[in-house]
Amino acid sequence: MMEKIPTQTGARDQLMNDLKTVIQDAEGWLRNSSLTGEDLKAAKEKFERTISAAKADVIHYQEMVVEKTREAAKATDEYVHENPWRAIAIGGAAGLLLGLAISRRD
Repeated sequence: MMEKIPTQTGARDQLMNDLKTVIQDAEGWLRNSSLTGEDLKAAKEKFERTISAAKADVIHYQEMVVEKTREAAKATDEYVHENPWRAIAIGGAAGLLLGLAISRRD
C-alpha cells in the first residue's frame, strides 16, 4: 500500500521520481527487446507496477492540490466576510497597481 505523503513538495517529488522510473523502465524494456518468456513477463509486471504507482501518485497529488485550493478559498472567503472594507481596499490597490503596470508597458 502506498504511504501518504504529508507535504505538497513531497508528493510532487515522489510523483517525479515515479515518472522517471517509468521512463527508465520503458527505455530499458525497449533496449532489451530481445526479452522472452519469464524475463519478458517479469519486465512487463515491473513496468505495470511502476505505472500504477505513478497513476496513484498523480491522483494523490491532484487531491492534495484540490484540498489546498479549497482551504485557501475558504480562508479568503472568511477574511472577506470578516474584513469587507479592508478586502475592498486591497482589491482596489491591486487593481490600481495592475493598471499602472499595464499602462507602462505601452
